[in-house]
Amino acid sequence: MKHSLWQEFVRNILISIGIYAALFLILYIVEWLVPSLRGTLLQWHDLAFVVGIPASVAGTAYVLTIQNPKNYTGFVGAITMALLLAWQFALWGNWDLVVLHFAVFIPFQTTSLLRWRKQALGNKEQETKKQEVLPSWLGTKGMVLNGVFTMVIVLLDMLFVTWLEGNSLMDNLPTKVMGGLMIAASVLANFWMIHKKIDTWICWIIYTLAGMVIYVLTSNIFTFVLFLITLVLNVKAAVEWIKLTRKSKSYGF
Repeated sequence: MKHSLWQEFVRNILISIGIYAALFLILYIVEWLVPSLRGTLLQWHDLAFVVGIPASVAGTAYVLTIQNPKNYTGFVGAITMALLLAWQFALWGNWDLVVLHFAVFIPFQTTSLLRWRKQALGNKEQETKKQEVLPSWLGTKGMVLNGVFTMVIVLLDMLFVTWLEGNSLMDNLPTKVMGGLMIAASVLANFWMIHKKIDTWICWIIYTLAGMVIYVLTSNIFTFVLFLITLVLNVKAAVEWIKLTRKSKSYGF
């Protein structure tokens, strides 16, 4: 079983490479056909852009792999992605996101790796208790906590960014709100992933949509396209987990 899980992860890495190779080919053709876009879609001169490529490949392989809630190997891709994204955000000067990746993402993803691995490779008695490995929905209490946490984090991040930029709270308000929403949703997504809650994918979808708004506002076409791909993958993963959920075992915290 262990070898088959790793084989699935390697296969998903190859699929991810194929996806982004096709994307780069399309963008190259677009730049060739529209000279005014040259250097704006494929920014090979920008180290942050280059670092984002293996991060995207690792992240896509991660999402494709953990569509199978028994396959813990996908978190190797998640941790790799988090390290690369922290580097990318450092190059951009987004230090709040650098701290977020090292203080939250990597510890949560490591915890998910260890917990999922224990479930997948546990003794026969544990393996026969399928409810322990099947995804489930959050209960009402968990949903309320999600909402309260999100509002608090969005407000705190808005205040922090305002202080960092030295402007007023209302300056760049849409970007500040979406940025705070991305942070809150990603923290919740990583936390609930440990417990295999389907709501984690709802959080990732919110994260992705908020990111797409930011990249429209900042005219970052390439990253918008990456997030669009991620949105499709997140929706697909959510659907796969929902299919595995038994209504009698659907609710938890």
